[in-house]
Amino acid sequence: MSYQDRTLTCQDCGQSFTFSADDQAYHAEKGYTNEPKRCPSCRQARRSERGDYGQSPRQMYPTVCAQCGKDTEVPFQPRGDRPVYCSDCFRRQPAGTSHRY
Repeated sequence: MSYQDRTLTCQDCGQSFTFSADDQAYHAEKGYTNEPKRCPSCRQARRSERGDYGQSPRQMYPTVCAQCGKDTEVPFQPRGDRPVYCSDCFRRQPAGTSHRY
């Protein structure tokens, strides 16, 4: 399919911006059916406002490393039935054995 540059109006700032033929082809390739509603600078500003592209900061849980005894934080709630390691000790575990019994 042949695409041609199109001029669109940003819903946030009201400025005109170009929806290029290359961008249209990319959108079609990805299966996107809606054209962009915001100009590139407003899209970037919106991403910055949301921080991390809309993802909230990861919940971390305090624990003590089962190997070295150092206080650490992990991104899951330890259940107590398996050892939990700090990042340094976890890296030293042989591959494939850190989660087996």
